[in-house]
Amino acid sequence: MPHIVVNQNKPRVVVIGAGIGGLTAAALLAHRGYSVLVFDQAIVPGGCASTFKRQGFTFDVGATQVAGLEPGGIHQRIFAELEIDLPEATLCDPACAVYLPGETTPINVWRDPEKWREERQRQFPGSEPFWQLMATLFAASWEFQGRDPVLPPRNLWDLWQLIRAVRLSTFITAPFTFFTVGDALRLCGVGHDQRLRTFLDMQLKLYSQVNAEETALLYAATALSVSQLPQGLYHLQGSMQVLSDRLVTALERDGGRLLMRHTVEYIKVENGQATAVVIRNQKTGEVWTEPADHVVANVTAQNLVQLLGDKVPSGYKQRVEKLPPPSGAFVVYLGVDVSAIPVDCPPHLQFLYDANGPIGENNSLFVSVSHPGDGRAPEGKATIIASSFVDYQQWWQTPDYQALKQKYTADAIARLNKYFYLKPETIIYQEAATPRTFAHYTGRDRGIVGGIGQRIPTFGPFGFANRTPINSLWLVGDSTHPGEGTAGVSYSALTVIRQIEAQA
Repeated sequence: MPHIVVNQNKPRVVVIGAGIGGLTAAALLAHRGYSVLVFDQAIVPGGCASTFKRQGFTFDVGATQVAGLEPGGIHQRIFAELEIDLPEATLCDPACAVYLPGETTPINVWRDPEKWREERQRQFPGSEPFWQLMATLFAASWEFQGRDPVLPPRNLWDLWQLIRAVRLSTFITAPFTFFTVGDALRLCGVGHDQRLRTFLDMQLKLYSQVNAEETALLYAATALSVSQLPQGLYHLQGSMQVLSDRLVTALERDGGRLLMRHTVEYIKVENGQATAVVIRNQKTGEVWTEPADHVVANVTAQNLVQLLGDKVPSGYKQRVEKLPPPSGAFVVYLGVDVSAIPVDCPPHLQFLYDANGPIGENNSLFVSVSHPGDGRAPEGKATIIASSFVDYQQWWQTPDYQALKQKYTADAIARLNKYFYLKPETIIYQEAATPRTFAHYTGRDRGIVGGIGQRIPTFGPFGFANRTPINSLWLVGDSTHPGEGTAGVSYSALTVIRQIEAQA
């Protein structure tokens, strides 16, 4: 098959994966004059931030909220460069209503800092030194991150970008580099506050994949503070698909190409440099080699090892293999009559049903609820999306997959029924997704989600770099700094663009 990169006179970039990270990298490269070709094995772009429709309902597959739309936020910066409009969105306030076991009054994570301070002082008396420490670290970290450091650095140019981002005001974070949230709780005299720790475990599991005892403090300072002014979390009008659709529009306007239903079989490496990818057209079965000056992989670190085959450096492969087990997700998608939704229901809720149980395995549910007019349900109807972290391995090892799926679905609906009115007459449509579902539709290894747990050895300066050991091969997405979420993967894409341009 002839090469189909649009302009052979420009540097050629192949992007593997049309998730938000891959599309952001592709759109920015095309806008800056590169010849860009994006391949994705799925039916629609967006990866874990895509959408599907059933019986008039629109469901966000995975991600349900967005950060970085505010002035100076990462999405605002990228969309401004691409000269495309930001999608319409409403602020999530509270960002989340968190219900602890046996409690009927939520902990509301308000956007207004003063309102949130009053809430946490009421909910967690004596914890203010901890929250003030988090606020101080966040302010310094956010200032540092706003100057676009490259983390972790892998050559002199990367190191120079890191040094340029440092100011005296950011040095306050240095003594806390090797602290976990658990360490900070003990330092501030609230290490034995089990209720506070349970709340932090629930929130951090969403962002860092691990609990308070393990989460790197500097990562948590940002994750727990980004929902307050002047930042915030947003609910997109229509669906999460709007984000990827606008990036695709910019990509194609600037001459890039996106080919869905095309699987990248492996990455060709010659003399330590990525030179091409081998592609299979899922519809025709045709296989061909597409040459590239750069390959940008919007995949998990585990997938990248597989794509490199026997060309993967042994140290890199061993590091990936030694990672703690990643998370899978079980998700229930419900289309319901609006009568199933309590009055004044917030857009995002989190429930923990057993104080002694794990955060996950249907014992904890993160719930997103549509609101009238947001484009996700017909008039008089609504969507409820409830997700739980699970051990991905059992979903591949079980002798009766369908029975396990039905059990998890029934358990989730029964738990949700403690807050919502879920009866046969109010549930119009239901569907569930497991790690096997995510593996099939997103191509992520074993259906894992959420990136690499933000423990000390794997966050920020100690994490996986965008610059891989293979020359001209770049990694974007939630395996790299600064982690999961559309804002995080977009930042990783922007870092890669800067690194590629610096090599030109």
